[in-house]
Amino acid sequence: MKRNKTSLEKIFSFSRYRRRYGANHASSKISLDFKTQKTKFLDGAEAIYTHGSSNDISAHFKNLEKEFIGNYELCLTLAKIIVLIRREYKVKKYFQIFESLWHQESEFLLKHLNSRWLISSVDTFFDHSQDKNIIYLCLTCNVLANSIKIYESERFLTDAHLNKDNLNKQNDLDSEVRFSLFDGMSVFKYGTDDTLRNMRWRINKVYKDNIAGEIFLELFKRFNHFDTAYKRAKDRHNRNRTAWWE
Repeated sequence: MKRNKTSLEKIFSFSRYRRRYGANHASSKISLDFKTQKTKFLDGAEAIYTHGSSNDISAHFKNLEKEFIGNYELCLTLAKIIVLIRREYKVKKYFQIFESLWHQESEFLLKHLNSRWLISSVDTFFDHSQDKNIIYLCLTCNVLANSIKIYESERFLTDAHLNKDNLNKQNDLDSEVRFSLFDGMSVFKYGTDDTLRNMRWRINKVYKDNIAGEIFLELFKRFNHFDTAYKRAKDRHNRNRTAWWE
């Protein structure tokens, strides 16, 4: 695995300075009037999502403006602040603004940010927070989100959604037959299994501790709403007392 650059290597990295060039001008256009931005809607024909990022920060900001068409200006502002932090421009100042924004407007952001930017927020907290409880929850959230991304990407690549359920295997599961997956882990028993219900109880114990926990719970709820293995397991479930999504 390729290692991360050392602090000294970063100092002498040309690409690092190139990606930060123009940040002073770009940042000067960011309004910190959070209250007003909650009422400003970004009009346009259709959102165009970014993939990767331009080395030119001004060009990257323009692409972000297209991505947030149909959303509120405050969400775009959060994304721009994250970009500044990632490009290591006045990190201490903009992380403080980032934290302040989340503490002041967490309810609004949890409602209006898409999952991509919730995960980006979690990564930002992990990289720069001094609170170990936040850091640990952020890592847990990141692992959950990336695990879902990996297996849903595999399903997309293999056209797994075209496969049909094996009713014989389902009947065996219903008859308490245990199927091994790997290394002592067994197949989830669709319909009655209490594993995810118990996991949700554990999530409920910690999510109110800090903003990372609130983001974690919001993402978990979304993973049970959109077409993921959680949603598909939910659709197969028939025992109310072991429900995990409510």
